[in-house]
Amino acid sequence: MTSEHHHPHQPQHPHLTATLVLGCLAQFMVILDVSVVNVALPSIKHALGFSESGLQWVVNAYTVTFAGFLLLGGRAADLIGRRLVFVTGLVLFALASLAGGMANDRTLLIVARLVQGLGGAIIAPASLSILTSTFTEPKERHRAIGIWGAMGGAGGAAGVLLGGIITDTLSWRWILFINVPIGLIAAFAAQRMLLEGRNEHATRNFDLLGALSATVGLSLLVFGIVRTDTSGWGDSTTLLTIFIGVALLAVFLLIEGRIAKAPLMPLRLFRSRRLSAANTIILLVGAATFGMWFFFSLYLQQVLGYSPLKTGFIFLPMTIAIVVGSTVASRITLRVGIKRLMISGMLVLTAGLAWFTQLSVHADYVGVMLPAGLLASLGMPFAFIPGTIAATSGVKPQEAGLASAVANTARLFGGALGLAVLATLASSHSKSELAHPTAAIHTVNQALVSGFDLAFVIAAVIAGVGVLVAALGIPRMAPAPAGQPQPAVAVEV
Repeated sequence: MTSEHHHPHQPQHPHLTATLVLGCLAQFMVILDVSVVNVALPSIKHALGFSESGLQWVVNAYTVTFAGFLLLGGRAADLIGRRLVFVTGLVLFALASLAGGMANDRTLLIVARLVQGLGGAIIAPASLSILTSTFTEPKERHRAIGIWGAMGGAGGAAGVLLGGIITDTLSWRWILFINVPIGLIAAFAAQRMLLEGRNEHATRNFDLLGALSATVGLSLLVFGIVRTDTSGWGDSTTLLTIFIGVALLAVFLLIEGRIAKAPLMPLRLFRSRRLSAANTIILLVGAATFGMWFFFSLYLQQVLGYSPLKTGFIFLPMTIAIVVGSTVASRITLRVGIKRLMISGMLVLTAGLAWFTQLSVHADYVGVMLPAGLLASLGMPFAFIPGTIAATSGVKPQEAGLASAVANTARLFGGALGLAVLATLASSHSKSELAHPTAAIHTVNQALVSGFDLAFVIAAVIAGVGVLVAALGIPRMAPAPAGQPQPAVAVEV
């Protein structure tokens, strides 16, 4: 790269194709890692000796730091320089993946997943920021952002199948090792081909306290909920952990509302009833659906005894339904109306999750698994995409990126918290069923399925609450003016 001067015509000269390919590859890899571990969970559990409720940390360690630092990642890209932050995130992600793949005990794997989540939180907003600042023509920019958004959806969809293939043919460790060459090659190419750039007008304030209080608060809350499975709800250490977690989240709100000079999540955004309701729905979608992939994967492998590869193929119709649903929802949202589509999406999602409660020790694929999976997978994008449009429209243009990051954070926070609650309740229920010899439960599999069914009942109730929030909280919205850009939205599994 010959010049680092920031003058307005420079973005015409970078490698536009290389910039698009690198931005999309990074987004694909980061989102892939949310879902790729789901199919490998039983193999990881067996290899490292995880407990039923402890296993969710393989998913949640990544999700919690991803959610907690996503807003900070976007701020860092603007302040320090987009290319530098992007390359740093890729290298961090690759090294954490290497450590996770080599992990021979539970703690090391969880720590590696935490650091991976931090890398993901740096990469995702930086890659979007690079695309929006490099593609200056509105039409080209919309196309680039659309492709970037689709990559997130593709990453989530491919993760389950890819996880099954890799776990079956190589080993679960390779779902992490595969990130190492991709991350390092992408970092090397980005250093050579991307322009450095920063927002010279951004307030030079990081609000690191905000990011830390949100992440540590959520982690402690999740950890406290998970501990109840072994210690019970009356244990003083458990209650103290949950209390400190909630207190730190309250501190986060105080920092954002009163203290931070440049808050990561300005609370004034939530003065809008529509934006508050939309983010609540996105959080509920996350809470209801993260558990679905987790429990269904465990059910297929631990109860039905399917291989990771067969499990991946059983998930395939669901992932195709998400991709098709995302495409259709993006096109019809403004024609049908945000409120109507959101209510429909939440109703279909609720129906799918309720159908999953029919799982038994010998469940029928065509009668139970396929229709439940297809309904839930179609409902997700029909709720999530209008939700994201509602959460990002009506804000000032310079705050559109922030509003989008808040919506993504809401989904990940909801997912982490929902998975913690559902996995803990399912595990406790299964244990109590086995502890009563007089009960009708005779086998471990029956006890497991009983726990999974309870989790799906609660997930369906969570989605049902989303129907009410959409019906009561979202005002009817006029169609967007012609030519107004729509946000790039990806639904991940």
